[in-house]
Amino acid sequence: MNPDELHLQYSFGDTLPPTGTTLEVAPGVRWLRMPLPFALDHINLWLLRDRDEAGREGWAIVDCGIANDPTRAAWEQVFANELQGLPVLRVIVTHMHPDHIGLAHWLTERWGVRLWISGTDYNAARLASQSTTGFGGESAAAFMASHGLTDPDAVDKVRKRSNYYASMVPQVPARFRRLMGGDTLRIGDHDWACHAGYGHAPEHISLHCAALGVLISGDMVLPRISTNVSVIDLEPEANPLPLYLASIGRMLALPAETLVLPSHGKPFRGLHTRVGQLVAHHDDRFADLMAACAQAPQTAASLLPVLFRRPLDLHQTTFAMGEAIAHLHALWLRGELKRELGEDGVLRFSPA
Repeated sequence: MNPDELHLQYSFGDTLPPTGTTLEVAPGVRWLRMPLPFALDHINLWLLRDRDEAGREGWAIVDCGIANDPTRAAWEQVFANELQGLPVLRVIVTHMHPDHIGLAHWLTERWGVRLWISGTDYNAARLASQSTTGFGGESAAAFMASHGLTDPDAVDKVRKRSNYYASMVPQVPARFRRLMGGDTLRIGDHDWACHAGYGHAPEHISLHCAALGVLISGDMVLPRISTNVSVIDLEPEANPLPLYLASIGRMLALPAETLVLPSHGKPFRGLHTRVGQLVAHHDDRFADLMAACAQAPQTAASLLPVLFRRPLDLHQTTFAMGEAIAHLHALWLRGELKRELGEDGVLRFSPA
């Protein structure tokens, strides 16, 4: 167990909803878990009791799972047994990552409803589903090589993963309804405030219901692990980590006793505590990187053992590289590190 978890309160203990079933976590709010084929082996999804403009009762889905047969089968089980005979009225997606938007097209077609998502993430998803973004292909391989990932086998595997995103998000709905930070959604009997977050995704939307004391945090605040914040080849000089830290800092305006419904891990209370833990975690990583760079110029790849003290498979390595670059860029762009391009075409960082 991550020792930080001892300071959080898990409202439902170790209880988990089996695949294809739901568990009520607040009035009109139901929790689902869908499998993922990664080391991070699940995603939490949510059903909210809803009502459309004509007064018809039903459900809003929040996040979708990836596009594969096991996830579709699990959804069909939910539709058969968990909707109380009511229809799905809309599909809300927190952000464009495959485990969140993968089945959005299938779900919206299945029920004849609209996708609700931020405009930035909608367009990023459409672009990515037609090509690749950040995690595979020639551009991603060259970008990671420029940051020191020189193992020929690893670079070749990244190069060959040109359909990585599209394999899990083969299609995105042709139309959407835009969500923005500051919007208020009326979902059933309750208002849900949209909180835009940056750094993890282009324009991530978390949903807070003050009346229920519930925050659907998506990937912005997770109880056990830190949110991945990466630099990818599409924006090679990006500086997402300060954006992420500022975004979770704004969540301190919500009540400390809020029930947090994260996309991974278990629902918990202790929002302010967890935000503080995440800020401290990144401060520690900054200190570790500064100490390593003071010993000798470092690449993002050479710093992976400093940031991640466990073996990494290829899937994890691509995310770890993006996160290492994000930490280095935060230090570089605030003037604590300098960046130099070597004759070998590799970028190295050292104290400014």
